[in-house]
Amino acid sequence: MPSLDFLAYVLPIVVLVVLVAYSVRILREYERGVVFTLGRLQGVQGPGLIFVIPFVQQMERVDLRTRVLDVPPQDVISRDNVSVRVNAVVYYRVIEPEKAIIQVETFDQATSQLAQTTLRSVVGQHELDQMLAERDRLNADVQRILDEQTDAWGIKVSNVELKHIDLDEKMVRAIARQAEAERLRRAKIIDAEGELQAAEKLVDAGAIMARRPESMQLRYLGTLANIAGEKSSTIVFPLPIDLLRALGGTRRDSAEERP
Repeated sequence: MPSLDFLAYVLPIVVLVVLVAYSVRILREYERGVVFTLGRLQGVQGPGLIFVIPFVQQMERVDLRTRVLDVPPQDVISRDNVSVRVNAVVYYRVIEPEKAIIQVETFDQATSQLAQTTLRSVVGQHELDQMLAERDRLNADVQRILDEQTDAWGIKVSNVELKHIDLDEKMVRAIARQAEAERLRRAKIIDAEGELQAAEKLVDAGAIMARRPESMQLRYLGTLANIAGEKSSTIVFPLPIDLLRALGGTRRDSAEERP
């Protein structure tokens, strides 16, 4: 029968095409294929055209590009008993595809959970002031711990960045009051230092004028010049003490000369 003869020729061709299509894999430049033969690790292949024996070999694709993991906000109590919410972003990539497939079931989920627990642990060991002022140090500590823990999974953690450190509204007001008090303390210290320096300069100036009494006359003339330049109708001029003493002495002498 012609139809049976046609099927006898076509069916093997169709089966062969299906098997070839199933056995051919194309991996991009940033992908690698972990091949298993009857359940045993055969090796890592790619990129390019890969042939897999149907029903005998299986292949798992692994993306080698850098992945971005957004760590959800974590409730943390700092070492000085302050409750904060911290979230971060983790950058990592797979450097050994065979370990990422064999050593851990789902390396994405495992890395995410490990990042959350590590973030809580590291941040909880620091005080609030250290969290706000030493963020680079916290980033380095979390990155180092994650990189050490995920090394067995063939994963390289390249960077960790803390995104937000959220505080309670009451704590924000307390920090604002503390900062204001600190600025006020510094202002008082600077003012006191200025008064001390001015007093020292006045003492030095008084010592110089005591050695040279004629310098007071120059000072009086300078003061008059400054007052005249201000277009003031009233001039208050200091009377020299020596003049008062001289006038007082003259009056006493006159009184003594009178009979």
